[in-house]
Amino acid sequence: QVELVESGGESVQTGGSLRLSCAASGLAVSSGSMGWFRQAPGKEREDIGCTYNAGGGASYADSVKGRFTISQDNTKNTVYLQMNSLNPEDTAMYYCTAGRRCVCGGGQCNPSPMWHRGQGTQVTVSS
Repeated sequence: QVELVESGGESVQTGGSLRLSCAASGLAVSSGSMGWFRQAPGKEREDIGCTYNAGGGASYADSVKGRFTISQDNTKNTVYLQMNSLNPEDTAMYYCTAGRRCVCGGGQCNPSPMWHRGQGTQVTVSS
């Protein structure tokens, strides 16, 4: 049984940083693509990034490029999302995903097809 468990979400002030973690079990994060999406109340899901080449590289949505970084530790089977220069527009529930390959379109990127997703962790950025 595959499980993705996110952690690290909390409340921060504008300009702050957070690192989210996604611990995987039942699958290897080095296979396929791992990614993150977010969703705020009343807004559409935004696919913010995904990995390729067994985590050797990552692609990002236009809205987070240069501020967010996806990395992974294959020995710990964990994926990370480092978020810098946070602003209130980054407030959302953040979800970890696993899928076949990293696909970008319309300024967003996510593993596709998506096989699994976690339960999410809340990030709140106050001004």
